[in-house]
Amino acid sequence: MTDLILQGNTQTLTMSTREIAELTGKAHRNVKRDAERMLKELGRDALSFEHTYLDSMNRRQAEYRLDRELTETLVTGYSIPLRHKVIKRLHELEQQQAAPAWLQNLSPQAKVVIEDLNSQVDHYRSETHRLNAVCNDLAANLKNGITPPAFCRMLNGVNINRVQPLLVERKRLIKTSHGYRCASAYRDKLFTERRELNQEGRLCEKVVLTLKGAKWLYSEYEKGRLDMKKDWDGRYSHLILDQEVAA
Repeated sequence: MTDLILQGNTQTLTMSTREIAELTGKAHRNVKRDAERMLKELGRDALSFEHTYLDSMNRRQAEYRLDRELTETLVTGYSIPLRHKVIKRLHELEQQQAAPAWLQNLSPQAKVVIEDLNSQVDHYRSETHRLNAVCNDLAANLKNGITPPAFCRMLNGVNINRVQPLLVERKRLIKTSHGYRCASAYRDKLFTERRELNQEGRLCEKVVLTLKGAKWLYSEYEKGRLDMKKDWDGRYSHLILDQEVAA
């Protein structure tokens, strides 16, 4: 969320309105509104500070990235404890920003390579944050003991009938005469097991997801590694269910 942007031999420290919102405990929409009002009163074009990011639903949202001067101006009207949190964070970022002597002596080409690597790290950090947010949204709606097929009913386009057979093929699950069991390497990690009576009154074995397992399965979905329905529309999205999901 925080960007250290190298331009030649100068560095510009910026802080996003999302990070300011996290530090102060304010809603991001309110911090954005404060930033827009401040920029308007200063005669600055808000669009020149606007950047986009993907939220937990994979939707594009806007944030503002402000330099130190504008960040301190923005939080001037906040309470002393909140203002202190933001300024303390700015000081931490300044210390992280200080470039060692060896970096200053690098060739322009080497600096471009380092900057490119930093951009990749920022991308993967943002993607990890987004994936965790999505999975937390899903997990908040899960009932204890949801099976992989029941979980995948919330994922657009997944062929539910192929979920457990596919996990068997990948040696995550084991097919038994009474149902499925999880492979020992993944027991209590991605899956747990339970035994219960089916509708015919017979004892059957069921595999259910742990929270880590739900996150893993969603990650497999986004990577295109689950079998999809023939009429799938090509969109990777999920449905948050308010009602109870049958296991």
